[in-house]
Amino acid sequence: MTAKDHSGHSRGIPLTDDLIDRLAAEAEAGYAPQRLRRRGRPPLGDGPSEVVPVRMDPELRARLDDRAADEDITASELIRRALRAYLDAT
Repeated sequence: MTAKDHSGHSRGIPLTDDLIDRLAAEAEAGYAPQRLRRRGRPPLGDGPSEVVPVRMDPELRARLDDRAADEDITASELIRRALRAYLDAT
């Protein structure tokens, strides 16, 4: 079989016929559960997280985004930190 470029890349590695055949054989043989990556967002506490929609005016949102950028964190993390401080919850 001739190796052919499938015009795609996986983490910078060209996807050739040989690579696809090797990956397919590996998958068909099965994976040990400990080798599999956990997918999804990491937990934030003891239980599942809940999305809480919050409305805010454009000026407040802009200040939130600016502060989050200054601290190099997400707006969600900044909101969680502010609520914990306000509610005296750690």
